[in-house]
Amino acid sequence: MFSLSQWQGNAKWENWVGYVTAKPEQKLTPYSVEELQNIVKQARLAKKRIRVTGAAHSFSGCARPEEIAVSLHNMRGLISVDKANKLATLHAGTYLYEIGPALAEHGLALENMGDVQAQTIAGAASTATHGTGITLGSVANQVVAWEWIDGTGEVHTHHRGDPVTDELGNALHVSLGMLGIFTKLTIKVVELYGLRETNQRLEFEQGLASFHDMTHNHRHMEWFLFPGTNKLQQKTLSVIPPKAMKQGQKIKDQFQSLFMLNGAFYLLSELARFQPKLTKKVSQISASSIPNTFREGYNYQVFPTPRGVRFNETEYFIKLSDFEACITEINNILLTDNKNSHFPIEVRTHKGETGILSPTQGEDCAVLSFHVYKGMDCEPLFDWVYDYMKQWQGRPHWGKVNKLSATELRELYPQMERFLEIRKQYDPDNVFMNTWLEQKFLS
Repeated sequence: MFSLSQWQGNAKWENWVGYVTAKPEQKLTPYSVEELQNIVKQARLAKKRIRVTGAAHSFSGCARPEEIAVSLHNMRGLISVDKANKLATLHAGTYLYEIGPALAEHGLALENMGDVQAQTIAGAASTATHGTGITLGSVANQVVAWEWIDGTGEVHTHHRGDPVTDELGNALHVSLGMLGIFTKLTIKVVELYGLRETNQRLEFEQGLASFHDMTHNHRHMEWFLFPGTNKLQQKTLSVIPPKAMKQGQKIKDQFQSLFMLNGAFYLLSELARFQPKLTKKVSQISASSIPNTFREGYNYQVFPTPRGVRFNETEYFIKLSDFEACITEINNILLTDNKNSHFPIEVRTHKGETGILSPTQGEDCAVLSFHVYKGMDCEPLFDWVYDYMKQWQGRPHWGKVNKLSATELRELYPQMERFLEIRKQYDPDNVFMNTWLEQKFLS
């Protein structure tokens, strides 16, 4: 979890995996909208650039603070709840792990979450952080109103309108902080619910044969395909009446997290790092060790998975209709050459969204995430994925490693120029840009 004291005490800033670093001139932690407005106004006058760094969980350089780093750690919490209309308004710096318990006190819950809960709500919404479920969208899709400070220090509010005609809403939907700094977000919530999680080990062909049915018959379904093994872990989450997770299950989760997921797997990962030729063997051992598990609890207790073993990640969205052909070819290629990767490929589904920068571009998608253990060379796998995904018109997750050029991104996002026009209205002096964003959007 994010530590403000560590953030303030270290002159260097780095992301979660430690591969993206910076030495900002200032690190600021405002307590109010007014204080944040003054920070923006002063930065504009001094011709300095600001990035809000959130929980530093992006693998890309989108949050890299080159001059002024801002943390919204002191601007957190649930502001109000409209239970009748199923709406909740939150300070932008609220961490995802804080939201579930706060909403549960009102009998409410987030519609969907990913399996990481360290991010802020603003960071998650800005980058289209997501979970899985073909009827469900990203965190950004749950936002129905935004309050933000633009590049001149002015405060704006906007309520999401018709998805066809609401250009500003579609620009705010996934903005990477380029229109300004979010201060409050109003999200659409649902009645509190529980989840039942099941995990099982399958052969690739067995999983593929049932993929369509499993995707549409479960609220949440995802795969973890182990490179070079022809084996996968299939995880499903089904809605049950709301119930707290039993203490025994919490203790079991802690044990598995400490000794299995982040203990044994850490040792296997270190073996692969020191002996890269053993990555396929490590992947086979990991695939053979998948337990058939069962968990129940409140949704916010079941969604997250501990992430103690650090890695670098790239992720692509492809049309759901292309998934079977794409994943079959990927599996066949990695059976021959696993690209020195023993981490499983995570496969999820995602409902199409209308945001201008949404990687779905309005189409239901399969999402493929590729990981490489920290300290190992990720270039062989990530370079191959970058080249391979071109034939499927794959769009990368903005918070993950992204090797596409500005020219390539414009081809994949036909409304890019309109987004940049809207961005310029709210940040005419490029206060909220950094080098990575300039390379992706302004080159």
